[in-house]
Amino acid sequence: MNVESFNLDHRTVAAPFVRVADTKTLPHGDLLTKYDVRFCQPNTDRLPMPTVHSLEHMMAEHMRNHSGDVIDVSPMGCQTGFYVLMQGEHTYEEFLAVLEATLVDVSTATEVPAANEVQCGWAASHTLEGAQAAAIAFLADRAQWSQVTA
Repeated sequence: MNVESFNLDHRTVAAPFVRVADTKTLPHGDLLTKYDVRFCQPNTDRLPMPTVHSLEHMMAEHMRNHSGDVIDVSPMGCQTGFYVLMQGEHTYEEFLAVLEATLVDVSTATEVPAANEVQCGWAASHTLEGAQAAAIAFLADRAQWSQVTA
């Protein structure tokens, strides 16, 4: 299949985890890395949509405070996690440090950035508490982030 995640056997992974899903070298030599940041076990659990939406806003905003190389933070349609697209040369451990710092920020935030009708297409669908609970739970399992399969 053309989509990398469609070639991943979702029955064999053990969330939470962080994995390099793909890397691309662009025609002028720029490197892009896509990380799979999986909060929930596929086909077993999922994040509620307001939690996904708030985490998307919070991670997109706060992650850029820790790295200028963030291109995008995208929620997975299955509601089990996010893809983070980074540019440039970074080790896996460097990305984990950025992610950890970001989720610490989320866990102590006082608001969801841009959660209003001017800046968001569905401003009513947010939960600061849900995003913080998911971030705290993910951080609690920090030791297993690098283990993708059981």
